[in-house]
Amino acid sequence: MNDQFKPYIPADKVIPEMTVTSIVMGLFLAVIFGAANAYLGLRVGMTVSASIPAAVISMAVIRVILNKDSVLESNMVQTIGSAGESLAAGTIFTMPALFIWAKEGIMDKPSLVAITITALFGGLLGVFFMVPLRNALIVQEHGVLPYPEGTACAEVLLAGEEGGSSAKSVFLGMGLGALVKFIVDGLMAVQGVVTLKINALKTELSAEVYPALISVGYICGPRISAYMFAGGVLGWFVLIPLIATFGGDMVMYPASVSVSELYATGGASAIWSNYIKYIGAGAVAAAGIISLIKTLPLIVRTFIDSVKSISNAGKVTNERTAIDMDIRLVLGTIVLIILAIWIVPVEPVTLLGAILIVVFGFFFSAVSSRMVGLVGSSNNPVSGMTIATILITTICLKAAGDTGVMGMQGAIAIGSIICIATCMAGDTSQDLKTGYILGATPVKQQIGEIIGTVAAAFAIGGVMILLDNAYGFGSDKLAAPQATMMKMIIEGVMSGNLPWALIFIGAFISISVEILGIAALPVSIGLYLPLELSSTIMIGGLIKLFADKKFGKENGESGKGILFCSGLIAGEGIIGVLLAVLTVMGVTDRINLSAMVPSGNIPALVLIIIVSALVLKAAMVKKNAK
Repeated sequence: MNDQFKPYIPADKVIPEMTVTSIVMGLFLAVIFGAANAYLGLRVGMTVSASIPAAVISMAVIRVILNKDSVLESNMVQTIGSAGESLAAGTIFTMPALFIWAKEGIMDKPSLVAITITALFGGLLGVFFMVPLRNALIVQEHGVLPYPEGTACAEVLLAGEEGGSSAKSVFLGMGLGALVKFIVDGLMAVQGVVTLKINALKTELSAEVYPALISVGYICGPRISAYMFAGGVLGWFVLIPLIATFGGDMVMYPASVSVSELYATGGASAIWSNYIKYIGAGAVAAAGIISLIKTLPLIVRTFIDSVKSISNAGKVTNERTAIDMDIRLVLGTIVLIILAIWIVPVEPVTLLGAILIVVFGFFFSAVSSRMVGLVGSSNNPVSGMTIATILITTICLKAAGDTGVMGMQGAIAIGSIICIATCMAGDTSQDLKTGYILGATPVKQQIGEIIGTVAAAFAIGGVMILLDNAYGFGSDKLAAPQATMMKMIIEGVMSGNLPWALIFIGAFISISVEILGIAALPVSIGLYLPLELSSTIMIGGLIKLFADKKFGKENGESGKGILFCSGLIAGEGIIGVLLAVLTVMGVTDRINLSAMVPSGNIPALVLIIIVSALVLKAAMVKKNAK
């Protein structure tokens, strides 16, 4: 299949790609998306993928305003611009713990230089780790790993090139996605989640209304969507009822009250956040190890091919669409970065810590790059992998006698660098997938990722310090949920008080699922993420299943479903970033209509039905023959 694949721009054709226009626009978007997503992630614990919004903005500016005809130039803008969001996600999931400890009087606040250097090192490692993996994951498994955002981003850019009905489908989807996102999260006129409490089982069934989730399910297909939903069902209809029913008056760590009191005050969601999330973290960690073991032969072959290319450098001329960064430069730079992490005074990382960064950094970068190929960057449970990293790192540091303040700082520094590298590797793989479909030059995209990483790293430190001074991390306005959990885990390991039983339960769930011949990774992701996400993703998967039945599986994508879903993701992403900026400016409080409109499940349920019906309609309309 891979040998037959032909990109949109043939390998023997050269058109503008890395230009002054694309670099300047990309840098601007990297800083803007990085800052906006930093606030969004600190407030609600998740970020918005910036690849598609950046692609749409670049397409509008380059094609419409500048009247230039270069799809690869637009692709370069989104490649550089999306780096800011991924770097911001990795940073805000971990480093706010240092600010919280500072407020508790345990240590001093991290400096602007320390935050910038940590972000820069982690971002660059993520990009460089992905270079030798490109052929294994993007090329060799094309058609196997869907890379939802990467594929959707390519569809958006191609629709702009082709015009006509294709572009119309994308922009209709953009309009609908933007409208729904603005109604739900901007005006607050409709609640974002439909929830049905099931008192007999002491649980609840829920689904979010956001069109992007339906789109992810449609793009991923029914099988992966079903695996994720199965994980959610296991968590919410098996584990939560078990804990709520048999826990009774027992007080089980990490909760500080009895299970019955926990359920009485917070319902099933409280049990999920106190217990199931740890089980899910253990499941994701185990599934990640299993995934790496399964793909290890392919990764090893890719490395061998890369090493062979060293001796053949200058002797063999590769196709333009197959040229990666020189492996000698990649490996040399990785070594220099690791040495710098160990030597630079502002990084509290010992030689052991630097070694852990190499091992786990590459490990989770490889897993993340494959994981986003399954479920997309927006649903990549980076925090679950970071939890595993923090656990192992803290245990190693404690065993080596590196405890106290220095040990805590070292654990967060190592976890931060690995988390950022993991996020960047996932974003880079999505961008490279887009480039592979369009016919971009990989080495130019990899350089673009580096440019975006450097720009975002220098911006993120100031943004974090500004937000902490304005609102305070760990407060009601900026809860920083992931960083708060990392802080708790480190304190738990250092004090010897951690719910290992929950973590190992999750690990053995993944092992059992894999023994049954089912891919453990999507099931584990469904177990770790809230049910409201996998439920809506399942809706998209069912729509795709119906489209496959209608057209025949081999022609399942002959409709306009992917084009329309790509637009939904783009529209929601753009408004999500815009709302984050407006929130910082204080505008969203003035347009909040929640007090003026009736609440309840009915409006939200109607919204889900409308969006689902429109996606189904788009899927059933065949593309015009070319």
